[in-house]
Amino acid sequence: MSFVLKPAAGEPTQRTSNPAVVDTVASVIADVRTNGDDAVRKYSQQFDGWSPKSFRLSEDEVRSIVSSIPESTLDDLRFAQRQIRGFAQAQKDSIQDFETETLPGVFLGQRNIPIDASGAYVPGGRYPLTASAHMTVLTAKVAGVERVAATTPPNEGRPPQISVAAMHLAGADEILVLGGVQAIAALALGTETIAPVSILTGPGNAYVAEAKRQLFGEVGIDLFAGPTETLIVADDYADPFTVAVDLLSQAEHGPDSPCVLITTSEAVGRAVLDHIDALLPGLQTNAIAGPAWRDYGQIHVTDTLTEAYALADRFASEHVQILTEEPRQALESMRNYGALFLGEGTCVPYGDKVIGTNHVLPTLGAARYTGGLWVGKFLKTLTYQEVRDPAASAQLGEICGRLSRLEKFEGHARSGDLRAAKFGGADLLWGEIPTRAVTEQ
Repeated sequence: MSFVLKPAAGEPTQRTSNPAVVDTVASVIADVRTNGDDAVRKYSQQFDGWSPKSFRLSEDEVRSIVSSIPESTLDDLRFAQRQIRGFAQAQKDSIQDFETETLPGVFLGQRNIPIDASGAYVPGGRYPLTASAHMTVLTAKVAGVERVAATTPPNEGRPPQISVAAMHLAGADEILVLGGVQAIAALALGTETIAPVSILTGPGNAYVAEAKRQLFGEVGIDLFAGPTETLIVADDYADPFTVAVDLLSQAEHGPDSPCVLITTSEAVGRAVLDHIDALLPGLQTNAIAGPAWRDYGQIHVTDTLTEAYALADRFASEHVQILTEEPRQALESMRNYGALFLGEGTCVPYGDKVIGTNHVLPTLGAARYTGGLWVGKFLKTLTYQEVRDPAASAQLGEICGRLSRLEKFEGHARSGDLRAAKFGGADLLWGEIPTRAVTEQ
């Protein structure tokens, strides 16, 4: 019989925003909308103690920062970016423009055109998430975005060197040292010195996430972000020590990060509990991972893998790791996940940092209806139509007229009627087609 071996002790993360956060963010956005650079500088000084002459780094400043990074570190960044660039390029290559003739003389087509400008937010704070630069800047450049403006908060009163290096190597056209709601608002709305973008991408704290939510519509966004989530499906083939290590690898993202194990083996579940209890005291991020596991960690025991996969689909977790004897069964058995990690040789941190797939993924159940950030997010799939055959236009016009009148759209119907008359000789019951005036030369 299926049962819960360890329930979550904390309250589920709400899908609605904290009213205090909503009000604060709305106030900052309104100020930036009205006062531009002055408001941006005011909030940067207030929240980050940061008010440089220019928030945008010059080419010399970027060059100086990058040159201060050890070459071995730059090599690691380049390696990760090659993996991400390669996968993004494969995605881009899979997206095809096309034109098809649906009726004789009726041509319909599709073009994929890059967005003109994107903004990439690279978080600072607790962790300098350099991988976010790879995911948001580099993927946009592979898509063909002409201008990518990347921004990151200052760190202890200066530009965060490793984040700046990652943004530069990823191909950012502009690098700003600016954080928080003021950065999101400046990129979305534009100021005297910061040109607006058309889409905002990248993770951030609750205020950054709320700013993207409030500005969505004026600009596009990648996803509505919640706490990092991980879920592992394991059978009695799984190594409990590996399961424990991998759960804690994601628990350290934040004290509210859900970490769930669904297993067909009670013995594996109990062994995982023991290993986590032993590992947590020695984990440098125990102050974060400990509360996450205590309040949001869960272990469910099911009778069969079929039940385990069905339960995992109900969670619709951001990251789903499959530690079973035949992990590829999950490809056929599951449909709700941000990203799937198959087998013991794979782990979620690979996806976070180095393997090549994008780590900006749906949370809070959004995997039920969307995937994560990918190269296609930076492309507009646009359609066009052309009717070259007069008989086809006449046929379409007759049908358009009838269907439009079913919906009481007389104006639509008359556009169809006109083509039916001009190209097919049909009677124009509501008017007469004027004879074209001939201008004497």
